[in-house]
Amino acid sequence: MTLFDGSFPFYPKSKASFPFDTAWAVIISVFITVLATFIIIWPGIQGKGRSFWILRVVTSLFIGAVILTVNFTRDWETGWVTVNTSYKSFSNAVVDANIGLHIGLAGINVTLVGNPVNQINETISYNEHFSWSFGEDYDLSYSEGLERGLPRPILYVAEKFTPNSPCGVHAQYRISSHYASLTLWAAFCTWLISNMFFSMPILLYGGYIFILTALLMICSLLFFTVARHFPMCNIRFGSASLQIGYGASFWLTLATGLLCFLLGLAVILMNLMQPKKLKLVFNVSEGEGEEEEEQEVGPAEQTPKGDILMAPLGENCKVTVTDL
Repeated sequence: MTLFDGSFPFYPKSKASFPFDTAWAVIISVFITVLATFIIIWPGIQGKGRSFWILRVVTSLFIGAVILTVNFTRDWETGWVTVNTSYKSFSNAVVDANIGLHIGLAGINVTLVGNPVNQINETISYNEHFSWSFGEDYDLSYSEGLERGLPRPILYVAEKFTPNSPCGVHAQYRISSHYASLTLWAAFCTWLISNMFFSMPILLYGGYIFILTALLMICSLLFFTVARHFPMCNIRFGSASLQIGYGASFWLTLATGLLCFLLGLAVILMNLMQPKKLKLVFNVSEGEGEEEEEQEVGPAEQTPKGDILMAPLGENCKVTVTDL
């Protein structure tokens, strides 16, 4: 044993990272709290559409949570490779490890997990984030990683995404991710507006806005896939190569966008073909819908039946009108 218990004295000890992004945890907690509140209210809902009401609440909250959460997730693209590689610079130590690359809208995460975790008298479990969002400096994050003495595989992968890298993918991913994030925020706003229309209730326009939400989500995917049109640099570790593909957040956004489109289309079609069933789904009474139509058309100038005076034909009647 050496004085430093077999570790390299010029490298700081690795810090354990939080299991997942705290922003993601906050968003999920807020939506679960709102859902719990609606479940408490549910027994007090009256009418035939009571079951449809809770189904609408769960579906709407799910869509809103997905739109907001995927802005902060880091698995729009993912890739893994198992390698036997050098651990750190200025060292001959070699480790067996799983190296992961996770690309999100705000940057990349590079993970290094030993196989097994405990090797060369050290716990090999790293999860490092390098941000390229506007207002952040990717080069600064990379420089800080160099100063901290991060493992060589992490720095090698992160170097591929630096602005001065020969790969040239930094600008592509940064700009496409920026526009994808903006489009998702717009989709979140339209989701709020659609819920306002459904609660007023203006069901037809709510269906239109729901379709707009779906189109914005699909557009965010198109913006992100722009970066895939350019060839990706080979990230090789000896004979092994790290290959990336679309991750869970990408496919979840696609599925949620299609769900929004189908729901919006169903509302529009039911409004044309089965308006009574649509009102039942949204727990709207018949009189409520009729009042809205009367307000749009305006008050009709009709004479009440009780005010009509009837007289036999051929008789002259004198009528006196008194102002009240």
